[in-house]
Amino acid sequence: MKLATINDGGRDGRLVVVSADLKRATFAHGIADTLQEALERWEDVEHELRAAAIGLEAETSETALDCSALTFMAPLPRAWQWLDGSAFESHGALMAQVFGMDPAPRDRPLMYQGVSNLFYSGADDIPFRSEADGIDFEGEFGVIVDETPAGVSEKEAEAHIRLIVLINDWSLRTLAPIEMKTGFGWVQAKPPCSVASVAVTPDSIGRFWADGRVQLPLLVDWNGERFGAAHGGEMAYSFPALVAHAAATRSLCAGTLIGSGTVSNSNYRTVGSSCIAERRAIELLDDGRSSTSYMKFGDSVRMETLDDEGRSVFGVVEQRIVAR
Repeated sequence: MKLATINDGGRDGRLVVVSADLKRATFAHGIADTLQEALERWEDVEHELRAAAIGLEAETSETALDCSALTFMAPLPRAWQWLDGSAFESHGALMAQVFGMDPAPRDRPLMYQGVSNLFYSGADDIPFRSEADGIDFEGEFGVIVDETPAGVSEKEAEAHIRLIVLINDWSLRTLAPIEMKTGFGWVQAKPPCSVASVAVTPDSIGRFWADGRVQLPLLVDWNGERFGAAHGGEMAYSFPALVAHAAATRSLCAGTLIGSGTVSNSNYRTVGSSCIAERRAIELLDDGRSSTSYMKFGDSVRMETLDDEGRSVFGVVEQRIVAR
C-alpha cells in the first residue's frame, strides 16, 4: 500500500491512497483525513485503506484521480518527532576524515533529534541564506512508526514500522563542525528535510524490504549528472534497531519519523555518494585536498529509488536551491 498527502490549503494536507504505479490516487474519505490521523488509528483504519488500494489496482474505484493533476506535499508535512541516525559506517568514517574528528564508537547507533515542524515536499524550491554555509544534500531512507512503547526490543520494534520514505536531509556543512564542537546537538546546521511524495508499507516493496533494510539503490543526480547510486542494504544497524534505540527510555508517538542517515557504501569509489561531503572526503583521501564545491543557488538535485522493473518506489525528490 502506498499513501501520500496532497495540498488542500491546510498545514497537514489531505490523505490519499496511491496506486502501485504512482499514476492514480483516491481520497481516504471516511477513513482518515490526514496521514497523522491514520497513524494514530492504524489498527482501526489499515483494513479500509488497503481496501481502497485494492480498488485502485483493480480500477474499480469511482473516485480515482490522475496524480499528474495533484500537488503533493511531504507525506507528513509536519511531524511530532524527527530522529535521524547515521547507520552507514562508510559514511561515518569519511565524515570523520573530512571534519578531522575521531571515528564514532561502534557499540551504539548515532542519532540526533532534528526540526520536525516542517518537511518540504519533493518538488519545492528550497531557500537558503548563503552559499557560504556549505549547502549539501543528503539522500537517505526513513521509516514512520505508530505508537511505540518505551523499552521495545529490536524484534518488537519492527512491528511498529508502518511506512518507509525517501528523504533529502539538507545540511549546512560550514556550520556543522562549529556546532559539533559544542557537544550539543545541531540547530543551525540542520534546516528542514525534504521527503518524496509517497510513503510505502514494507510489504508493498516485497523482497526489497529484508533484514529491516531497504534493499535497493538510492539514485542521486546533481545538476543532471549521476552523483551516486549507493545501496540501502549496507546499514550497520537495521531500522528496527534504530527504532529500539530511540525508544530505549521513552515511548515514540505515532508519526515519529526515523532516518537511516546518508546512504553510503564501502565501495564508494564505484557507486558514488549520496552527499557532497562524502565526495570531498574521498578527494581529500586521494588527492590531499577537496576540490568539489558545495551547492550554488540555482543548482538542482534529484533523488529516486527504482525497483527491479524500473518503477519508481517513492516518487521523486527533484529540487532547486534558491536565495532566501
